[in-house]
Amino acid sequence: MGRRILLTARWVIGHAAGAHVIHEQGVVVIENGAVLHVGPSFDGEVAERIDYGQAVISPGFVDLDALADLDTTILGYDNGPAWKKGRVWPESYVARGPYEMYGPEELAFQKRHAFAHLIRNGITTALPISSLFYREWAETVAEFDAAADAAADLGLRVYLGPAYRSGGQVTDDQGRITALYDEARGLAGLEEAAAFAARIEGRAGGLIRAMFAPDRIETCTPALLQRTAALAAELGAPVRQHCCQSPTELRLVQEQHGTSPIVWLDRLGVLGPRWLLPHGTQATEADFDHLAASGAALVHCPLVSARHGSVLRSFARCRDRGIVTGLGTDTFPADMILNMQVGMMMARMVDGTEAVRSEHLFDAATLGGAQALGRSDLGRLAPGARADIAVIDLRHVLQTPDPVQTLMTSASGRDTRDVWIDGRRVMRDGVIPGVDALADAARAQAQFDGLVTKYPDRTAGHPPVQDIFRPSYERRDA
Repeated sequence: MGRRILLTARWVIGHAAGAHVIHEQGVVVIENGAVLHVGPSFDGEVAERIDYGQAVISPGFVDLDALADLDTTILGYDNGPAWKKGRVWPESYVARGPYEMYGPEELAFQKRHAFAHLIRNGITTALPISSLFYREWAETVAEFDAAADAAADLGLRVYLGPAYRSGGQVTDDQGRITALYDEARGLAGLEEAAAFAARIEGRAGGLIRAMFAPDRIETCTPALLQRTAALAAELGAPVRQHCCQSPTELRLVQEQHGTSPIVWLDRLGVLGPRWLLPHGTQATEADFDHLAASGAALVHCPLVSARHGSVLRSFARCRDRGIVTGLGTDTFPADMILNMQVGMMMARMVDGTEAVRSEHLFDAATLGGAQALGRSDLGRLAPGARADIAVIDLRHVLQTPDPVQTLMTSASGRDTRDVWIDGRRVMRDGVIPGVDALADAARAQAQFDGLVTKYPDRTAGHPPVQDIFRPSYERRDA
């Protein structure tokens, strides 16, 4: 028998008969990295007891599109259109030659910093996502070796794989966006990603698993996607591809392939279980039909979508169709509770207040993500499941009679108090061992500020920074 630890709190969200269940004044017992018992009490011997009091002991959140860099999308919040604000490479920048805007140490730091941020928000399983806008072309194996080291050190459960692509978007000075391809470069990136996947699969006692990350669908050729599907099937790894998220994407896919993105994936023969598709906000009814029939998963990222004026139409109908639906953060802050809250509000605006309840979003953040990954041992607190736990403090919030409804109305990711992953306490009272949160935040801000100064290089017409990012009010600096 390993060392048994008993956790108790006012609320415990357990799991039985295929669904979450709530225990008031419940207990969770963990042993050897797994959940041994969940219920109202436990009569066996334990080595340690921890009483969290007014808190929710919840399964850790599964983030299928987890922010893993210093989020540049926040720079576009009040600054558009994207092609004028450095979100699409101008032809002049491509002609001069794209370059890496961060050095190797900066790339490694931002992954570790982002991983710590995920843990602070109760996210215990993460599939990292970073922007390629500021990259020379794609992500590198070297930065993902550093990411694997960081995840192992922090104790985060991750699926890792560098993003690769066959092409990108380029704009002229009038905002006409076209595709730019280098298929050989994309296929070489895929082979490097496959070698990385085989090397890191199962590292850190199984906490580190492999994934494949072809970039947005309009940047990938058929050969790249079909080769990806074959390699992923050999390894049993998930594939994540951003899809149905912008009118420009829909136009480019229609021009190149004569159909919509998800239908095209289906025609290629690659769409199926473990194929994870953020964001779906531009998907058609036909797309959703193909998605439901294939068993592929929709990755709903409500916060970043809502910030840019788009919405999933609709979360309720995707549930009714039986589409596997998980959640992703994909923006700063990586606050899964906030994502659930925004997702619920947007869903009710689309389909009415009776269409969606709190538990539906909570299921997506836990069980839906686990199902998308084919992991019945994640996203739940039940005997035999991995002991991935988020303890959310309720001492400072107004509680309803139900803990999930309290999370949806009163809490935020910042209320996460303790996090356990695979039975290891990776955060205690908001502190992650070996992480100086304030020093890292200052370093991240300095690195981000340096990136902002380079925006004119990759913005159409190359205007000065102050013209790219218009202030909220008149600036009167000293």
